[in-house]
Amino acid sequence: MYAVIKTGGKQYRVAAGEKIKVEQIAADVGQEIVIDQVLAVGNGADIRVGTPLVIGATVTATVVSHGRGEKVRIFKLRRRKHYQKRQGHRQNFTELQIGSINV
Repeated sequence: MYAVIKTGGKQYRVAAGEKIKVEQIAADVGQEIVIDQVLAVGNGADIRVGTPLVIGATVTATVVSHGRGEKVRIFKLRRRKHYQKRQGHRQNFTELQIGSINV
């Protein structure tokens, strides 16, 4: 069984037992959270698609850790104008262990 969930403005396909990295969630490590924005639920060839959400479907997950992703380097250059700008960014993330998918 799998589900398509929405969190942090992105969509993720998840199944029970998987670990995923999502945008940072304000929760403590070890805390169990319930994600109620489920867009679709599938089991083999059978699939239920919501409009826009599947009513009554939830996904429970446990917060494993918080961290920061790899550095993304931004470099801007205007040729012949003596303009160079260097910048870096590291995005915060939360790692989740998917527990169960409830329909």
